[in-house]
Amino acid sequence: MDLDRLLAVSLDAARRAGAAIMEVYAADFAVGRKGDASPVTLADHRAEAIICPALRAAAPGIPVVAEEECEARGVPETAPERFWLVDPLDGTKEFINRNGEFTVNIALVEHGLPVLGVVLVPTTGIAYTALGAGTARRWRGTAAAEPIGARPVPPEGLTVVHSRSHESSAALGAYLADKKVAAMRVSGSSVKLCLLAAGEADLYPRFGPTMEWDTAAGHAVLLAAGGSVVTHEGTALRYGKPGFRNPGFIARGLP
Repeated sequence: MDLDRLLAVSLDAARRAGAAIMEVYAADFAVGRKGDASPVTLADHRAEAIICPALRAAAPGIPVVAEEECEARGVPETAPERFWLVDPLDGTKEFINRNGEFTVNIALVEHGLPVLGVVLVPTTGIAYTALGAGTARRWRGTAAAEPIGARPVPPEGLTVVHSRSHESSAALGAYLADKKVAAMRVSGSSVKLCLLAAGEADLYPRFGPTMEWDTAAGHAVLLAAGGSVVTHEGTALRYGKPGFRNPGFIARGLP
């Protein structure tokens, strides 16, 4: 496979999807409910309708597992050794609340690990991309990409990122009780993983479940930047699990 070409296709699709999302964001929009009661909007569907055809045209032999298609048709029973994971609008609650903290996520998974990732923040036009170790990049609009990397924990302590929408403050407090914490930072969607990749934070503990399309793209970026994502048991977070559902995890920059 020409992974560089697939990365370019993915970034272009994410940008076009981001533009469609912002058109909805700028207007009044209705909020529907999925089978699990989570919210969905026209922006989710429009973005996915841009991304999935682009990926299938670029790589006809690679299956696409996308959030809204899974809602309509069901989650695949098994995962192939290579597949796309797409979340057309990660952070729909943040989108509805209009706080800007939502992303477009596209990842390519091989043998259970994310090997290509694109995370776009539609409100800023900033994108994060990765294609293996040492390739993490941040794109600011049309400017040239800049290399990014995870940082060692500063002497003053950890900057911890967590979600305003989902995190258990009791579980988070217990986990951090014996750690030196310099700052806490609230952020939505997969931006949290990208903050670690960019050296702007150090730790993201997640206690509740997520879906694989929520994390795979940001995971790819963080891995490429030198960081890690492991389960609470200490094993690497992998993809293609039954139900495409993640357990809790710990994402870190450098030790």
